[in-house]
Amino acid sequence: MRYFLIKLSFFALLLFLDSCIEPFSPPEVNSVENHLVVDGFLNVGQDTTRIELRRTQNVNETATSVGEIMASLAVESEGGESYSFTEVGGGLYVLPPNQYNAAAKYRLRVKTVDGKEYLSDYVDVTATPPIDSVESRYDQGQDAMVFYVNTHDPNNKTHFYRWKFEETWEYRAAYFSYLEVIDKEIVPRTEDINLCWGSSRSGSILLGSTIKLTSDVIKDLPLFRVPVSTNKLYIKYSVLVRQYALSRPAFEYWTSLAKTTQGTGSLFDPQPSQVTGNIHNVEDAKDLVFGYFSASTEQTKRLTITPRLGSYPRCMPPDTFDIVCRPMSDRQCALETTALLMSYGGERSEYILGAPSSCIDCRTQGGTTRRPPFW
Repeated sequence: MRYFLIKLSFFALLLFLDSCIEPFSPPEVNSVENHLVVDGFLNVGQDTTRIELRRTQNVNETATSVGEIMASLAVESEGGESYSFTEVGGGLYVLPPNQYNAAAKYRLRVKTVDGKEYLSDYVDVTATPPIDSVESRYDQGQDAMVFYVNTHDPNNKTHFYRWKFEETWEYRAAYFSYLEVIDKEIVPRTEDINLCWGSSRSGSILLGSTIKLTSDVIKDLPLFRVPVSTNKLYIKYSVLVRQYALSRPAFEYWTSLAKTTQGTGSLFDPQPSQVTGNIHNVEDAKDLVFGYFSASTEQTKRLTITPRLGSYPRCMPPDTFDIVCRPMSDRQCALETTALLMSYGGERSEYILGAPSSCIDCRTQGGTTRRPPFW
C-alpha cells in the first residue's frame, strides 16, 4: 500500500509540473522585423568583388531567405574615389577588378530600394599570404575525406585567417539513355545526360589564428570533410580554396558569428541572437545590420583528386515498353510513358527499355552536363 501511495504521488507531481510548463519564444525568434544582411568584401586583387544582400529570418522560419534586389552599392575611398557595383540578380552585386591603392582605407555604401542608406566604417587593406598547400586524407573512423590547409606569413603580420571553398565533383546516373522522343518520334539521343558535374560552395564560417603562436604558421588545419556516403568522391573531385587575411576586429566579428550560427548554418540562415558588424544605418542607429565589410587580397589553391571512394549509383530495374514506331521513320510514335528511353531490347528489338528520369538523367540531381573549364 505504501509503495502504491508513493507511486501515485510521483505521477501527481509529474502532472503538476507538466501543467506549469508553458512554451517560451524569445522576442528575437518571433520578431517580424527583417534586417539587412551584407556578405562580401572588397577584393583588392585581380578578381571580381562580389557582395550579396539578403534579409534575416526568424528562427522558426523554414523558407529560403530572399535577396535584396534593386539596391545601389558603391565602394568609397578616403581620397574620394568611388566604385559602383552592378546587380546580377538574386541580391548579388559585382564590381570588376580595379587598380586600388593598398595603402588607402575603404568603406561600403548601400542604398536600398525603400530609401534607406547604410555605411560601413573605413577599413584598412589587409595583404593575404599565399596558400602553401591543400591536402586530403581519408579518415576511416569518420568514413570521410578530410581536407587540410597549410599557409604561413614570413613577415609574421597576418595572424588572422578566413577560408571559403568551392567544390566540384563528377558523377553519373545509374543508366545510359540512347533514345529520346522528339515530336512524337523516337530518335537517337544527341546529348549525353548520364555524365554530370555537381558543385557547391561552403556555407560555414572557417577561421584560423596564429596570434598565440611564436610564428605565423597554419599547419594541417582541417577545413572540412566530405563523407564517402555522399558519393562525391567516386569518380573525380576538385576543390578550390580561397584564403583571406583578416584584421583583429573582423576576426572577432566572424568568431562571434561562428559561435552563433553553429546550430543554424551560414550568415543568411535564421539567427538566434544579434551579432552586428561595422555597417550602420545612416539615419537610424536602432536599425540593425548584419555583416562585416573588409578589404583584402585573395589567395587561392585548387586540389583535384580521384580517390574512387563510394559506389556506382544504383536504381530500380528498367521496365519494358512495346514498340509502335521505329527511329527516324515517318510513322508517329504512340508511346505513352513518362520514363526516359534507354535502348532496344529483345533479339529483334521488339521492345524498348526505359526507366525514370532520376535513374537516367543526371541533371535531376542538380548538376550540369557542361564540363568545367578547369576539369
